[in-house]
Amino acid sequence: MSPSTPPRPPDAGRLRELAGRLWHAVAAGDEYTATGIVLRALDDGLDPEHVLLDVIATVQGTVGEQWAANRISVAQEHAATSINERAVAALALHPAARTTAHRGRITVACVDGEWHALPARLVAEVLKLRGWRVDYLGAQVPVPHLISHLHTTKADAVALSSSIATRLPAAHAAITACQAIGVPVLVGGAAFGPDGRYARLLGAQAWATDARTAADRLAAGPLPCPQPDPHRVDDLPHLADQEYTMVVRGKDALVRTVFLALEDAFPAMRGYDDTQRERTAEDLAHIVEFLATALYLDDDGLFTGFIAWTAHILRARGVPPQSLPPALGLLARELKDFPRAVRVLRRGTETLTTDHPTPGTPA
Repeated sequence: MSPSTPPRPPDAGRLRELAGRLWHAVAAGDEYTATGIVLRALDDGLDPEHVLLDVIATVQGTVGEQWAANRISVAQEHAATSINERAVAALALHPAARTTAHRGRITVACVDGEWHALPARLVAEVLKLRGWRVDYLGAQVPVPHLISHLHTTKADAVALSSSIATRLPAAHAAITACQAIGVPVLVGGAAFGPDGRYARLLGAQAWATDARTAADRLAAGPLPCPQPDPHRVDDLPHLADQEYTMVVRGKDALVRTVFLALEDAFPAMRGYDDTQRERTAEDLAHIVEFLATALYLDDDGLFTGFIAWTAHILRARGVPPQSLPPALGLLARELKDFPRAVRVLRRGTETLTTDHPTPGTPA
């Protein structure tokens, strides 16, 4: 079988059994057992791509689900992710994963501010298995450094990853900069929406749901080459109203003002201890970040989805989400001169008073 050809799937039951064993090792913080499970699977002839995507990636999905359900702490989630990352590194060094590059060159990176690096690492390893020469730059890559790297390496394409929607303005800057020097961009990750709507809005050449889809798309043929256009019309004309810019610039003051006013609007907050108050301030900051991103994209649904998810997470932690409506109301009062922001905040409030299905992790 050619290394560029997707491998035939092994028995699904075997993959589930391996994923279950790996999850128990990861949940126990047992790095040696976790990497041993992966290496033995390779020794037994299981294809590396299936180990990456149907075992390690599956377990990482479970890690996220367990955190959202409040069954593991943030520290445990970080520890589990680190073990999965080391399992990927161990797999990459195994003889079964060694391939000779016979295709083009791809740069894989996370957008600036994006610290969830494992999805991008999975893409990089799958592309190497498929015969690409890959430059993996890791998490939080500033645009100037990415462009400098592309000038040096003459990559055929860039694969950009982002898991958190608040990084989409940075993703847009990276996409535009890459295209300006003639390098096409494939994007992926939860930030771009379940159907890739934000990938299209921000002008990427292609979008992929996961590492396997990304590899299939690149194998299907070259991405369209962007043509730099100095007279290009702004992709997002709604930004002319400056609401996004003003909310971003005033974020810290906005959070402070609403935090102080929230004690009167939500009297229960007066009984909060220092830790609860700190988390409330963090929640407010996240709300403002998602509001700003919704303004950037002119997409109310991004914000309402985040608010529904936040309410779900609070309930899972035994925290009644009653503080959210007054917080949104106070934000709307402070931003009364910004009609798009007020509209988005009102729709967020409506989301909290309407029955919705349990949401997943926000884009």
